[in-house]
Amino acid sequence: MTDINSSPANLGADAVDEAIARGIDFDGSPIPSEKLELYSRVMGLEAGRQRSGVSNTMRSRIVRIGAKHIPQAELDQMLETAGFAPLKEKEIAFYYGGK
Repeated sequence: MTDINSSPANLGADAVDEAIARGIDFDGSPIPSEKLELYSRVMGLEAGRQRSGVSNTMRSRIVRIGAKHIPQAELDQMLETAGFAPLKEKEIAFYYGGK
């Protein structure tokens, strides 16, 4: 097996999607078909869900991903500066542990 953990192939927003499409994990091992089938099933359900708007989806993604990388106060300020609603109490509790 080829270890690609140190390669650019596992960087960026599309890296996981590309690995899933190939059915190969970043360490070169095959992703079990049961996992791929369940993922495809759930993503199919998500693909059929009506969206509430692009701005709402953008904000959700910013919060979900930004909380992994950006301190709460800074992300909150960034959201407001960009014209999005600030972090909600339930988002703070979920992503930042209520801190």
